Amino acid sequence: MNNVLQIVWLIPFLPLLGFLINGLGRKQLSKTLTGIIGSGVILASFAISLWVFFNVKSGNTHVAHYFNFIDIPSLKIGFDFQVDQLSSLFLLIITGVGFLIHVYSTAYMHDEESKDFAKYFAYLNLFVFSMLLLVMGANYVIMFIGWEGVGLCSYLLIGFWFKNTAYNNAAKKAFVMNRIGDLGFLLAVFWIIAKTGSADYHTVFASLKNLNNTDIAGITLLLFVGATGKSAQIPLYTWLPDAMAGPTPVSALIHAATMVTAGIYMIARSNILYTMAPATQHVIAVIGLATAVLAATIALKQNDIKKVLAYSTVSQLGYMFLGLGVGAYTGAVFHVMTHAFFKALMFLGAGSVIHAMGGEQDMRNMGGLKKYMGITQLTFLIGCLAIAGMPPFSGFFSKDEILAHAYEESPVLWGVGVLTAFMTAFYMFRLYAMTFTGKFRGTHEQGHHLHESPKAITIPLIVLAILSIIGGWIGIPEVFMQGGHKLEAFLEPIFAGSNAIAKEHSPLSHSMEYTLMAVSVIGALIALLFAWNKFSKYEKTDAEETGLGKVLANKWYVDELYEAIIVKPLQGLASFFNNIMEKKGIDGFVNGIGKAVNYGSRQVRLLQSGHVGSYVLLMVIGILILFIVQLFL
Repeated sequence: MNNVLQIVWLIPFLPLLGFLINGLGRKQLSKTLTGIIGSGVILASFAISLWVFFNVKSGNTHVAHYFNFIDIPSLKIGFDFQVDQLSSLFLLIITGVGFLIHVYSTAYMHDEESKDFAKYFAYLNLFVFSMLLLVMGANYVIMFIGWEGVGLCSYLLIGFWFKNTAYNNAAKKAFVMNRIGDLGFLLAVFWIIAKTGSADYHTVFASLKNLNNTDIAGITLLLFVGATGKSAQIPLYTWLPDAMAGPTPVSALIHAATMVTAGIYMIARSNILYTMAPATQHVIAVIGLATAVLAATIALKQNDIKKVLAYSTVSQLGYMFLGLGVGAYTGAVFHVMTHAFFKALMFLGAGSVIHAMGGEQDMRNMGGLKKYMGITQLTFLIGCLAIAGMPPFSGFFSKDEILAHAYEESPVLWGVGVLTAFMTAFYMFRLYAMTFTGKFRGTHEQGHHLHESPKAITIPLIVLAILSIIGGWIGIPEVFMQGGHKLEAFLEPIFAGSNAIAKEHSPLSHSMEYTLMAVSVIGALIALLFAWNKFSKYEKTDAEETGLGKVLANKWYVDELYEAIIVKPLQGLASFFNNIMEKKGIDGFVNGIGKAVNYGSRQVRLLQSGHVGSYVLLMVIGILILFIVQLFL
């Protein structure tokens, strides 16, 4: 048992080591060596994570204490790692998918200079280190350190090609919008410490009796504000589509599989607090569902292959929050896992397409790539079927579980959720059809260079495709198989407290469950076939979008709205402070004193003229003044 505690620190330490070696040796190391170090440390972490996972599977939870991070008489916060069912599952997702993406990057980034290549891998390793810290921390403070770390790495990697101003702006936008959420998280942590005197999960969840309803509602809402920033929910979601400025493997790792699920992890970790705050849960369900619908509508009309995937990610994250909001904690975590597989797969597939097209991302200029890129198109098709919720692919099981719980909570939530599922199937197959079927619409030059990507790109695609097929089989619903939901049994200790106090729903009858599944699958199938039919013979036109299509293509004008009501007024205020208050007010006052002293000195100096007569005259005037003062005043 202590073996686990002895080596668990290696899981985050190895990526940190990779970061230091690649970062400090970036000018000396060859690309091959950089790739081996960068990917090797993640593989080693994955191996240890697997060992830890099997150790925890028997129901053990361990907290490893290393040293006191904050140590004052009134507060002790340890640098502690907690290894339990939830964190070990996330460790496998982060290191497993992370390793595949590192391998993929070795081929995708090969055109970079070796020092930039090493810098890229250093950042990627630092990201994995931060993300591991986030899920392994045994208290909110360590989680917050990792939380800030992933935000920093996201900024560094979105702006990796920093000579492009648009990319820098995208990186800044991601960073600033995350700061808004992080403030909420930080305030929640202060509130927790103020009320319970600790930030350790065990202590906090054990001392809930010290918290009244206001405390719990306040803490949960503030934590959720943190989650909306990191996990791109309304109103803080606009940074994620812009984050596609970074290299494609970064979009796959950070903005699809791991970092954006940090908010879901945090709420799942604090599940007992949320179960005790039904009002907050309701807010989460509504915001999650609203985000899912909004992002799905926008994705219907995007033409940039990565933008479609970005909005699809926002939409799927909305689904996860819907799950959390209706108390389907296992379902939400299950969807995090299946989504990591199929969304990473589709981002990497998109990267493979962009690679073959020489950097082209507009789907209107693609088409017919099926015959050039067999592996890429087949794996991409599997990803599309998984996200569309087709059985027996992974997305079917996790999405279905969330929708079933939503139906128990309220048929309205279920109805909107299913509608979103139909849109998902439509826009994913629109993407597939426009990219891989029909005839090629790119330039002659691009057509000349079309080729399947190298092994380092296709092997991760194949592995992720297999996971996208079988990943859902660990959560087979009771309807199909007694005791088939292995994941629920595995995570039971984490959510036991919540399950004990959650309000009881009468379970859905089997016939009802079959009906719900049938509706979502048949509807998605119709949407999928409609998209296929409409876009497989797509012809490029110059016609502008009109009406609602134009609104959707312009993303509901949310960015423009934020620009008008937040950005512009703030910049106006800033320039007022800068030009008027600072330059004319404060500077004017300080410089004015200096000028006055200067001017006064110049005038007084004129009295010292060197004429004896004028000095005598001044003496006489002085004596007269003294006489007057003495005699009359």
